[in-house]
Amino acid sequence: MTPTALTIAGSDSGGGAGIQADLKAFEANGVFGMSVVTAITAQNTREVTAVHEVPPDVVAAQIDAVAADLPVGAVKTGMLASAAIIDAVAGGVARWGLGPVVVDPVMVTTNGDLLLHADAVEAVRRQMLPLADLVTPNAHEAAALAGGRVRTLDDARRAARAILAMGPRAVLVKGGHLDGEADAVDLLLTEWGETLYREDRIDTTSTHGTGCTYASAIAAGLARGHDLEDAVGRARRYLQGAIRHGLDLGGGHGPTSHFWFLDREPAAPPTPA
Repeated sequence: MTPTALTIAGSDSGGGAGIQADLKAFEANGVFGMSVVTAITAQNTREVTAVHEVPPDVVAAQIDAVAADLPVGAVKTGMLASAAIIDAVAGGVARWGLGPVVVDPVMVTTNGDLLLHADAVEAVRRQMLPLADLVTPNAHEAAALAGGRVRTLDDARRAARAILAMGPRAVLVKGGHLDGEADAVDLLLTEWGETLYREDRIDTTSTHGTGCTYASAIAAGLARGHDLEDAVGRARRYLQGAIRHGLDLGGGHGPTSHFWFLDREPAAPPTPA
């Protein structure tokens, strides 16, 4: 059977993040992607200029439509925007028994634009984390979920333990710029222990949508039957390539290259008959 994954996230009109990035990452990692749109953003590489939240009943209807007809091998959630949408998503995932579930607790864009209402953070803790096989906060999101600050690897460990106690089966704290670390270090914590993933830091501004891409690549790996540690490792290597080959587009934080491994030479024009 063709492996599949479902993204439940916001739309990025600039194409670098959100469901657009998720679907590209699914396809690049060998998985057929499906989508549930939670919000429409007017967005480019520099800023978010408008957000329209999809009514929660329509979010629920999208989940029901997909799950009633198509196999869902894994779920990745991104921008959920509000407590009401979180309630609809959590209800749909539970109603259909969907999983494994990767929760990317999207709260703010690379440029600092808020994508989650402040009063919805508790809804993420209470409703989404217990459904998650993996939650993938960056340092700022880990601090918001766990309390305190996350600046060092020890801070990341403390936050990961606190988040794990909220119900997910595993926590991946993304530490691209932790103090005192020469490398980019990600910390994966499960009840059995921790795994550290280290890579060279890449000097680039093409980082728009990296969190979405990373979480989606992990979900794709889980949909293909890889265990969690292997799925994270494969996704991290894929993301490194996407960042290294980032696209020089826009005037802000440009997008990564989701299909960096393909030959990008233009196809030859057809030969006239």
